[in-house]
Amino acid sequence: MKYIAGIDVGTTGVKCIIIDEKGGVVSSVTVGYPCYAPKPGWSEQYPEDWWEASKKAMKAAVMQSGADGADIVALGFSGQMHGLVALDENGKVIRPAILWNDQRTEAECEEIIAAAGGLSGLLSYTNNTMLTGYTGGKILWLKKNEPDNFRRMASFLMPKDYVRYRMTAQKATDVSDASGTGLFDVEKRIWSDRLISLLGFDKAWFPKAYESDEPAGYITKEAAEATGLAQGTPAYAGGGDAVIQTTGMGIVKEGTVGLIIGTSGIVSMPLDSFTRNEGGLLQFFCNNDRNKWQAFGCQLSSGGSIEWFKNTMYEPGEGYGKINEQAQASPAGAKKLLFLPYLTGERCPHADPYAKGVFFGLTVRHDKGDMARAVMEGVTFGLKEIFDLVMKANPALRPEEVISSGGASRSKVWRQIQADIFGLPVRTLTGAAEGGAYGAAVVAGVGAGIWKDIVEAAQCLKTETQTEPVKENVQVYKELFGIYKGLYEDLKVRMRELG
Repeated sequence: MKYIAGIDVGTTGVKCIIIDEKGGVVSSVTVGYPCYAPKPGWSEQYPEDWWEASKKAMKAAVMQSGADGADIVALGFSGQMHGLVALDENGKVIRPAILWNDQRTEAECEEIIAAAGGLSGLLSYTNNTMLTGYTGGKILWLKKNEPDNFRRMASFLMPKDYVRYRMTAQKATDVSDASGTGLFDVEKRIWSDRLISLLGFDKAWFPKAYESDEPAGYITKEAAEATGLAQGTPAYAGGGDAVIQTTGMGIVKEGTVGLIIGTSGIVSMPLDSFTRNEGGLLQFFCNNDRNKWQAFGCQLSSGGSIEWFKNTMYEPGEGYGKINEQAQASPAGAKKLLFLPYLTGERCPHADPYAKGVFFGLTVRHDKGDMARAVMEGVTFGLKEIFDLVMKANPALRPEEVISSGGASRSKVWRQIQADIFGLPVRTLTGAAEGGAYGAAVVAGVGAGIWKDIVEAAQCLKTETQTEPVKENVQVYKELFGIYKGLYEDLKVRMRELG
């Protein structure tokens, strides 16, 4: 029996899994680490924490699987996107990594857009605008605010790529993660030399961008001893989590919609051909299939909103089971209580680092259960806005269902809310709960020849749950959705005034 390993370097921890040739999950281990906010709007982590957690999780996953390291024929990578890991000439980390949800680069993003000749110019280079979370703005921020660190920078990597670098001693990335830097020509699947030159960046800093199913290095002797993998095991390029999670959910054919609610939330659809990202409202990245692209939008505080609500409103030890129970007791629409989930600013449908969270319509008749349900509904309304943008950009496509994954997909009441707000059946699949780690393993398995292609690999996934929309609830949500969409427009100026 051959096995494949997958690793996902997430925001709250690293997950390592081992799957077999039939796509079954043999073992799964997660090891956590902290995230730091040294200033308001900042978000940082220490790359060494990723590496220590990765070694520990991979070794435990290999042991738990019972497989011999030599039988694990491939390792695939997934990870949080957009983070800047700046390295010196010796490959040593210069400063803490600046993460995807960091909001410090608003001025730098505006400067990059202007340097490219405005939004239309930037879109002609990359097919994406420059968002505050993207890597490009972070590099410019480093130049302007930490000149000594900037002068020391000889290369940079994204989070998953740093862990692979520690395992293989090779600096590399993949085309999906490279897309999320805002400096990548997504149409040609290469770095945008013209934009890089315009910004005065050194092309030597940029890692080689591989297709996701290509090996980007091989496990070193030292890494083999630390992880339980065999020396020389190919480490595949993999993908950024926003893209490769959908691959692991079986979202591999054009017109299939994926909904992922983790810390952040993503609505995503693969496309068979390159299309222009009009207005830069969506994110348009290279897919893990070298013949496809991915159109999607990212909401910054999805599961993060319900986690905040739990930590703020519930006693220690009261978990999500209690929240689900109380939310279930509240009617659809939460007695007309609305929640805007902009707890860390927003990326899509509103690229606004000043956006704030809001409860709207709160009265004495509302209780904690109504508020819990309003949080779930508000997150889902925001994701429905993204879905509508994706469909507007691809009007010929007619999705028949939504494939859901992430923490929210494990909540029966939240799955029903998703089905009712989207007005479509919501399906969950076996393996999808493992997130990016499963997608990483699947893509590595394709690269290693276990499966012919990603479409064949996706056939390993089986339906776990299916939730049909309730007609009466669909109508309730249609009426509230219009009010929800108007709230941001009504409040955005006041949000900015708060800073």
